[in-house]
Amino acid sequence: MNRRLLSTLILGLWLLCSLLVAAQTGEGPLIILDVEGVINPLTARYVERTLELAEQRGARAVVLTLDTPGGLDGPMREIVQMLLQSPVPVIVYVAPPGARATSAGLFIALAADIVAMAPATHIGAAHPVPLGTEIGEVMEEKVTSDAAALIRSIATTRERNAEWAEDAVRKSLSLTANEALQEKVIDLIATDLDDLLRQASGRTLTKTQGTVTLRLEGAVLERYSMNLIERFFHVISEPNIAYLFLSLGTLFLLAELAEPGLSLPGIAGVVCLVIAFMALGSLPVNWAGVALLAVGIILFVVGILTDTEVVVTVAGLIPFVLGSLLLFSPLTPVSPATPTLRVSPWLIGGAALAIIGFSLIVLRALLVVSRMPPRSGAQRLIGSQGVASTDLTPEGQVRVALEDWSAVAITGVIHAGDPVKVVGVSGVRLQVVPVEAEEPIAQGDV
Repeated sequence: MNRRLLSTLILGLWLLCSLLVAAQTGEGPLIILDVEGVINPLTARYVERTLELAEQRGARAVVLTLDTPGGLDGPMREIVQMLLQSPVPVIVYVAPPGARATSAGLFIALAADIVAMAPATHIGAAHPVPLGTEIGEVMEEKVTSDAAALIRSIATTRERNAEWAEDAVRKSLSLTANEALQEKVIDLIATDLDDLLRQASGRTLTKTQGTVTLRLEGAVLERYSMNLIERFFHVISEPNIAYLFLSLGTLFLLAELAEPGLSLPGIAGVVCLVIAFMALGSLPVNWAGVALLAVGIILFVVGILTDTEVVVTVAGLIPFVLGSLLLFSPLTPVSPATPTLRVSPWLIGGAALAIIGFSLIVLRALLVVSRMPPRSGAQRLIGSQGVASTDLTPEGQVRVALEDWSAVAITGVIHAGDPVKVVGVSGVRLQVVPVEAEEPIAQGDV
């Protein structure tokens, strides 16, 4: 038993030493991850998960390909801290040609052990922008000074051009790949991944665990993309996608209120609105725009419930469109490097037309009902008795004259199976009251 235990311990120590040697001599795989689009909390989680995986695998290095217009300050700082503290060497590669690392992307790039750029890319323009709120000159100077101090400390730690890095924050300066190499902002220019690995291989880096010499040529490449959940949240965090779900949720909600008991539009509306709010939670939102959208949606609902559909809908479109335009727009002048976070005017126009079209459809249904002869429309049922098919709280379904109708109880809750009496018509819905127990139901009404 003692020999078997000793053999197990020796084997475990051998495996541990093998992993440590592999990490030091560069025998592990090369991990690649791609960061594209706006930097948000999902991006930070993706980078964190991949760096942890690289450490567990004893990777030779991590190559982070970067193409971003910038993003949120909080996730950017999280990623910077991860790169500075990573025991695995990290190479940030601004690629492919035409890519950029501006605003928050500059901070992330400078925090890497090695920074490379593909031809026809650019980097810089990191002046902070207060998104969704208005601040004074004193507060703006504080925010700018804080960002300048952060990027200066990052550049100094990585022995890069700290003076230019600070100017990129204070003056929104940008550089092409060749200019960045000359200014000692980046370490090399690589035409593709193979060229990057060839040039980076052999470089010596100082990490927390000591000096590491990169051995990248011939390494096994392992690319790790976002998982399905991360990809889903990253996609819906795009402003136009978030707004589309918000608009669809509003339309489904109006459809459910116009015809209570349909269930499917109500469920779809709730799902769309939940997804929209999840997306808005990871985006810089202008709360004045959110408030205007809420006012517009309330007016739409009032129009449905009070049978003043078109008039109130037109009035509601004004705050709805204004809120849509302001939803991701800061109230202060923005830097040219700030990511374009606004809803497409075409999408706003389409949402407005869809709401108007829905209102006209409901209005047409109301006009058709109102022009019917009393004996051929819903008016003929006034005074008739029936049975509640569902609970009326106060809306629901009733069965009158062998037909199912949408109805609203005007005297309180009516339970399914209770006898009811039609006392009026509101649009396309019957107004009903409960029938007293002693009052018999007319034959043929059920």
